Amino acid sequence: MTRTRTVADSGFSLIELAFALVLAAVLAAMAMPSFGTYLQNVQIRTAAEALLNGVQLARAEAVRRNTNVEFVLDTNTGWTVSPVGGDPLQTRLETDGSPNARVAVTPAGATRLTFNGFGRVLTPNPDASEPISQIVINNPAGGACSTASGRMRCLQVRVTTGGNVRLCDPTYAADDPRGC
Repeated sequence: MTRTRTVADSGFSLIELAFALVLAAVLAAMAMPSFGTYLQNVQIRTAAEALLNGVQLARAEAVRRNTNVEFVLDTNTGWTVSPVGGDPLQTRLETDGSPNARVAVTPAGATRLTFNGFGRVLTPNPDASEPISQIVINNPAGGACSTASGRMRCLQVRVTTGGNVRLCDPTYAADDPRGC
């Protein structure tokens, strides 16, 4: 006599379900280190693009208003853009999207960058300090910066005295469009 299948006989057995759960756990465990590195790199990219946007905003506002406008770097990745001696036009907090990102500024200790009405960098700033020429963004939570094929991707925002602002990756060669 042959047995016919009923609705109660279809579905997964307990062994099949356990095997699927174990397989999913192994795959997730293998992906976690890469996902963590990805998240740290996203924070670096977010902070770098925010700093780039702030510097570009300061330059654009200086040209638009035909007056001196300054970009002031607050703690780490926070910044404020305002006309010299005026009210802030825009502010970004350090915790907005990149709490683990850290910056190193060239020249050391510089916190200000001022553009004139032509979009050029004032040297020195109106307060007699040296202007920011480079901001290096890294993420100590993700480890040290490494080569282009490595894990942690540190980025740089560079500003020329002519007012050109550029985001670049120092791990690439200088003749590469992504490089510094």
